Amino acid sequence: MTFKYTIETDPNKIDYKQAAKILEKVGLISEPNENKQEQAFKNSDVTVFIKDEQRIIGLGRALSDGVSQAAIYNIAVDPDYQKQHVGHTIILYLLEQLKGLNIILYTHPQTLTLYEKYGFRRNKTAFAHFQAGTAEDLQWMEEEGFFLPEGFRFNDEKGRY
Repeated sequence: MTFKYTIETDPNKIDYKQAAKILEKVGLISEPNENKQEQAFKNSDVTVFIKDEQRIIGLGRALSDGVSQAAIYNIAVDPDYQKQHVGHTIILYLLEQLKGLNIILYTHPQTLTLYEKYGFRRNKTAFAHFQAGTAEDLQWMEEEGFFLPEGFRFNDEKGRY
């Protein structure tokens, strides 16, 4: 299959109104604030946008120290373009740019098996401390299954802490 879309990696050549709409459409942000998204992408070390002519149809970004650690964020594909290798192209591009680094990825519980196909493994010792969202955002994340129950311990941890 030939990939028929354009890959753009320069965050200065992007319409952030479109980028924010995609992030909102797939549920990664609750309101499409294009200024915040522009700031987030321009402050990232690696960005990738997939375009169908002038329309942004997918995007992703990563932060990195360039030495040993990196984190991938905001992988999103417009639902109208899913199952066309757009997400696959985004992931492969980011992984190539971050080659040789330890990479963490924060994702929706429904996409866990997707990332396992790219060599990601679930981490038993990760924590998240969310300060930017509203109480409603945190409640949604709880209901969607982003968090283990408060006080949860794996069997091999019980009695140790």
